[in-house]
Amino acid sequence: MSNIDPPSGWRKATAGLAVAEQHAQAGERVAVPKTQAFVAVKRVGAHIGLKAGDMLLLDTLGAFTQAQDWEEGRRPIVWASNAYLMEQTGFSLSALKRHARRLAEIGVISFKDSPNGKRWGRRDADGVIIEAYGFDLSPLSARVEEFEQLQAELQAERELCQRLKRQVTVARRMIRARIEAAVSGALRGPWTQFTNLFEELLDRLPRRNTASETLSRLLAWFRELQERVEAAYLKATRAKEDVENSVEVIEQVTEQTQEMNPREVISDPHILITNQLNPVTCKSSEKENVAGVVPNAPPEEQVDRELEDWVAETRKKRGTALDLPTVMQACPEFASWARNMGGYLKDWGDLHRIAGQLRPMIGISEHAWNLAQDRLGPQIATAALVLVFDKHAAGEVASPGGYLRGMVEKAGAGELHLERSFYGRLSGQAA
Repeated sequence: MSNIDPPSGWRKATAGLAVAEQHAQAGERVAVPKTQAFVAVKRVGAHIGLKAGDMLLLDTLGAFTQAQDWEEGRRPIVWASNAYLMEQTGFSLSALKRHARRLAEIGVISFKDSPNGKRWGRRDADGVIIEAYGFDLSPLSARVEEFEQLQAELQAERELCQRLKRQVTVARRMIRARIEAAVSGALRGPWTQFTNLFEELLDRLPRRNTASETLSRLLAWFRELQERVEAAYLKATRAKEDVENSVEVIEQVTEQTQEMNPREVISDPHILITNQLNPVTCKSSEKENVAGVVPNAPPEEQVDRELEDWVAETRKKRGTALDLPTVMQACPEFASWARNMGGYLKDWGDLHRIAGQLRPMIGISEHAWNLAQDRLGPQIATAALVLVFDKHAAGEVASPGGYLRGMVEKAGAGELHLERSFYGRLSGQAA
């Protein structure tokens, strides 16, 4: 057999080779199936520094070993010649030596050298290695548990990174949707500054795989920006509602005032008629006549209370109603489909039209859709279908038609609370 290196006494000792020999000695004391050993190392090969050529050589060496070589008290040693290994791998002699050296330095194989520097070996009648010199694969047996534990950690890291990426995506969508809703709604706020900060964070997103620590920092930054955008959006929305409420209150007061004032004035304005009344003994109705107020008008305090009750009821209704931006932000999958089909949706009419077009995609029959509109009304039925569509796309609902019918039944029993479902989805996305 041909030499891989000069005669004995020539191999330069390194810390890596010494550790590899320690692994080989430990591997001899355990029994690990060959398949388990190779699966374990291949799953972490790239992480521990092995290259594709290294893995090819390792596979080629492993093909020479037999099952009994991996039993306790034995070593899987390969004494194939350089010429044969070069033929099987397509490597040059220098490349073969380089890959073998890296395998040993990383601690995946060990060199068991003969006194004369040649590789050779022999087996008995049962195929058991009696004596052999060459590439020792025993370190794989010793490190199987280490590699499997490393694989579990790498898998956990990958899953964590995927989860963080999904959360970053949700935060990005929420921020973009809120800013777009604020701008389209002409709400006052620092939306230009928020947009600039958002673009800066987008530029920091990694273009390739990165560690979970980096993703965690990015997620924290996105969530901090999201909180600021949400707070500004809420403040601007309330301010706009207060203005609208004030306008409505003024209009209501004007209408009530017009109803309380006399519709006609005295027919002879040029004839002034006065009654000389004792200010102490005159009745209240007479005072109201003198003041030009209708005698049967309700007291001022009663008018104020009615006005306050009306304003409170109006605000209550507005607080529980679903607005279009909330529906779209809570259901990003539906929003994506809707925008692709209909572009910008400006009102509930647009949303109702698009919902009707997307309905067949999730298998909701026209009868079920018409029934929902009849029982819930067009707007609530539209919101319900949007929710069902998004849940079905996320794999949460298997039967969209049955789910929609269930919502109609809940509405009939007074148990349907769509606004809770939408706000709950928003909270879940941000979590």
